[in-house]
Amino acid sequence: MERISLTEDLDFSRIVYGMWRLGDDENTATAHVQAKIEACLAQGITTMDQADIYGGYEAEAILGQALRADPSLRDKIEIVTKCDIVAPVGKYASARVKHYDTTPEHITASVEASLAHMATDRIDLLLIHRPDPLMNAEETGACLDGLIASGKVRTVGVSNFKPWDFSLLQSQMENDLVTNQIELSLIAHDALTNGDLAFAQENGIPMMAWSPLGGGTLFATSPEPLRLALNRIAGEQGVSPAAVAVAWILRLPATVLPVMGTNSLSRIATLDEALKVELDRQTWFELYTHALGHEVP
Repeated sequence: MERISLTEDLDFSRIVYGMWRLGDDENTATAHVQAKIEACLAQGITTMDQADIYGGYEAEAILGQALRADPSLRDKIEIVTKCDIVAPVGKYASARVKHYDTTPEHITASVEASLAHMATDRIDLLLIHRPDPLMNAEETGACLDGLIASGKVRTVGVSNFKPWDFSLLQSQMENDLVTNQIELSLIAHDALTNGDLAFAQENGIPMMAWSPLGGGTLFATSPEPLRLALNRIAGEQGVSPAAVAVAWILRLPATVLPVMGTNSLSRIATLDEALKVELDRQTWFELYTHALGHEVP
C-alpha cells in the first residue's frame, strides 16, 4: 500500500477506511469492529477516519471499545477525527439549532471527549469539520497550535473548506494545515474546476475525498452510460466497478486519499483493488464525459 507523507513523522495509507457508518451496522460488537480493522491492516490500510458527530456522536466510542479490548491495535493505525458540528442529537440533544462551533472552548472539549471515547492519548489528525462563519481565525488557530504543543493532537487540517477559508486559518497558525477533506467522486466533481484541487496541487497539500462512491448513488442513480462504462472497464481489468470509480480519483495529479466507508467485511477486504486499476488519459476522460453528460468543451 502506498504511503502519503503529511509531515516528517506522519504518513497515511493511500486508501483510508471511513467509519461514519460504524454505528449503523447491525453488529457493533467489539470482535466485529476489530475484524474490520484487521481486514484493513491486511491490505496495508492503516488510517481510520472518524468524527465526533458520526453515529449521533457514538461512533468514536464504538471504535474505543475495540481499542480497549486490544490496545496493541492503537499503534498499528492512525486516527483521524473531526469537530465543530453541533447537531441536536445525542449529547447535544438540547441544542436549538444545528450549528458550528470553532471556539477554543468547544474544540478543546471535543478533543478531550474524543480521546476518552477512543481510548487513546493522541489524535493523529484533527480536522475542523465545516467552515464556521463565526470562526475567529486567530483564536481558532492558536487553539489548534496549542493542542499540537500539548501532544494530544499530532497534526491538524480542515474539511469542506474552500481555498480562501484554508488560507485564512493557515495565516493565523504556526503549524501547517496538512490536508482538506472534501467531497469528490464521479458524480461530485466540482473540485476539478472550482479551484479546490488546483490550490492543493499548487501548495503540495494532500487532499482527502469523502464519499468517493457518492454514498452508493453512483451505481444506483448515475447516468446509465457512466454505469455501463464502469462495468465494462471493471470487466476488462478483473476488478469491481467501485474500484474503477476510485481509481478515477487516484489518477488525478493532486494527491487524493479516498475515504472508503463500508460495514461489509467482504467489501473491506477488496478496498485496495483500486490501486491495481490502470486508466489511460482517454479512458479517464470517457468516464468524466459520462459523468458530465456531455463532452468536455
